[in-house]
Amino acid sequence: MPTSQQLQDLRSQLTPPGEEPPTLVTEFATGRGRLGTLAVLAAQQQRIITSDRRSLLLLATRCADEPLGAWFAGLADGESAALRTLPALATACGPTDTTDAPLPGCQAYPSYLAWLALNGHPPAVAAALVANFTAWGDYCATLAGALRRFHGFGEAPCAFFDFFAQPPTALEQAATEAIGPAGLTAPDLDAAHEYGRLLQAYEGSFWSTLAELP
Repeated sequence: MPTSQQLQDLRSQLTPPGEEPPTLVTEFATGRGRLGTLAVLAAQQQRIITSDRRSLLLLATRCADEPLGAWFAGLADGESAALRTLPALATACGPTDTTDAPLPGCQAYPSYLAWLALNGHPPAVAAALVANFTAWGDYCATLAGALRRFHGFGEAPCAFFDFFAQPPTALEQAATEAIGPAGLTAPDLDAAHEYGRLLQAYEGSFWSTLAELP
């Protein structure tokens, strides 16, 4: 089976059509979200992105002589670009008493990605990440639109969410080419499904932890 079809099938299995967005995203989409919660999100993302960038660079090193090495390195560059957009978001949302504290539910995702960087099989990790891109991008697009509509945010404060709201088509195509025309083996597909299921569970923990903030 072509790699592109394998990735599409994996995404469909992990994110069935019609799945409800996280409560926090829905609250902002309807004008009920609190900016203080997004200040905490920005602080948690500062930690997450810093960790994820190192994890992606380690994955790039593990397959440095293969096309996937450049793909992981490109993702790490994207994390660096996203990191530069966070201060404007944090400033626009205002200070809170809890912005600097690491929240376990938010930090589960980067912890697992760090584990994958050490232990995961790179092609399966790449497939799992691609499968997760669309849902995350959709949530970010919703938040960017809500911040403009209900809070009057401009380009700079929305840049973080705008960055991730871009369609992942190019990254997915690049992953397809990096994995190669032979596609993923059956063991890789099984591993990708396991990795993707856990990544999405930990991302769900991120959103639910923020939604439960006092």
